[in-house]
Amino acid sequence: MTRQGNGLRPFSIKTKLGTLVVVSVFITTGLILVALRTKTELRFITVFSVIASMLITQFVAHSLTSPLDDMTTVARSIAHGDYTRRVRGAGRRDELGDLAATINRMADDLEAVDRHRKELVANVSHELRTPIAGLRAVLENVVDGVSAADPETMRTALKQTERLGRLVETLLDLSRLDNGVVPLKARRFEVWPYLSGVLKEANVLASQRGLASGSGSHTRSDVHLHLDVSPPELTAHADAERLHQVVANLLDNAVKHSPPHGRVTIRARRGPQPESLDLEVLDEGPGIPESEWHRVFERFNRGSSPSPHGPGSDGGTGLGLAIARWAVDLHGGRIGVAESARGCRIQVTLPGSPRPTS
Repeated sequence: MTRQGNGLRPFSIKTKLGTLVVVSVFITTGLILVALRTKTELRFITVFSVIASMLITQFVAHSLTSPLDDMTTVARSIAHGDYTRRVRGAGRRDELGDLAATINRMADDLEAVDRHRKELVANVSHELRTPIAGLRAVLENVVDGVSAADPETMRTALKQTERLGRLVETLLDLSRLDNGVVPLKARRFEVWPYLSGVLKEANVLASQRGLASGSGSHTRSDVHLHLDVSPPELTAHADAERLHQVVANLLDNAVKHSPPHGRVTIRARRGPQPESLDLEVLDEGPGIPESEWHRVFERFNRGSSPSPHGPGSDGGTGLGLAIARWAVDLHGGRIGVAESARGCRIQVTLPGSPRPTS
């Protein structure tokens, strides 16, 4: 029977070295017996024994050192920023095979981190370039006397500045996510007035946002927001600020993918635990293919679903849903895409206050 983990395996290095010692002893003993029976001189037996032991040792040593040379080459490549090379022999059934598989997994992780870093630079550069170009165009027109510094022109410049501010806030949230420096300040609150305030804020922002030239954003004041809380006196126990990030990001994503004059519904129900909360955000957009459900909350994932306003019209960074998942995980809750007859339905479950201990 094969022992795994720290035990002895049939192809482990310990087994190979032990076999080498046993075989060498058997060879030496056999040659000595042959010498005694044939009256061969002992010095010849010694020479033959040493040669045989050296050949076997060389064979075993080559099988052990050859993978180490390959690992050294791959490690040097990783140290120089090349994460594409992999160690051969990861399928070996010994400690070197485990080490090779570990190095390959490390290279995979480093390659993914490097890819995400490049995506972050590309996405942020793209997102910054558009509002900065729009803001610069507005200011140049004012300076050159092409347009007057009237309230309408200043509102256009303000919209570009606000977009820059939202991008910076998103990046700050991402930094806090990575560093884990955001404490959870949970408290008890009434769900209806809280969610009603979030929806009112979204409506105010939608009414203030206009279609700025070259901004890449669009007015979605045509989308109807609906709140469904049952029972009306429902209460929950959570961090209100973090929950605001969840609802605002889900709401923003649902509004962006809604058809003209569509409807977005936030539904809140009591969960199974004391003061736990079940939330749903439903829209009437094109929905998310089931094959992409597991990727929805990954960073920088913009999805492949067509937008009702054309590709790339939302101008998102692909971080909003990742931040929503982070905030839910911080509560110890769950978030995911659920089946829906129309559009997209995202479910959020927050565990509420811990049970009292006796």
